[in-house]
Amino acid sequence: MSASRATSYRLDPDLKDRLAAHARAEGITERALLERLIDEGLTTTQHPGIVFRDGPSGRRAGLAVGADIWEIISALRYTTGSDEERVADLAEQFNLHPRHIRTAIDFAALHRESIDARVRANDEAADKAERLAMERADLMGS
Repeated sequence: MSASRATSYRLDPDLKDRLAAHARAEGITERALLERLIDEGLTTTQHPGIVFRDGPSGRRAGLAVGADIWEIISALRYTTGSDEERVADLAEQFNLHPRHIRTAIDFAALHRESIDARVRANDEAADKAERLAMERADLMGS
């Protein structure tokens, strides 16, 4: 991210109080929350159908109608066929309309680095869980 520039806005006092309370609840600064909300707000305006949600792995982009973007892109790696066949397969797998799959793919194409990082993190967690399960089975078998 580039260097920040000083900017001044006046906020409605009730909105300012809500911002402060929400920032306290999240344990972050008002500025950090405001920047995140503006960034996410602009992103969702540019990408209708995309939302941001909290979870155990942090905030991530998802479809308003279902899956996280990284989940769809991860599954995309295991599909074959033409582009339309792959979209149709994912739509069936996630029980979504093909336009939602296209929305996810378009979003991921423009935010490739962060989506790929989520996919990698999930792959690493799955590998770790598999190794643990094998070690547990080995211990139980001895």
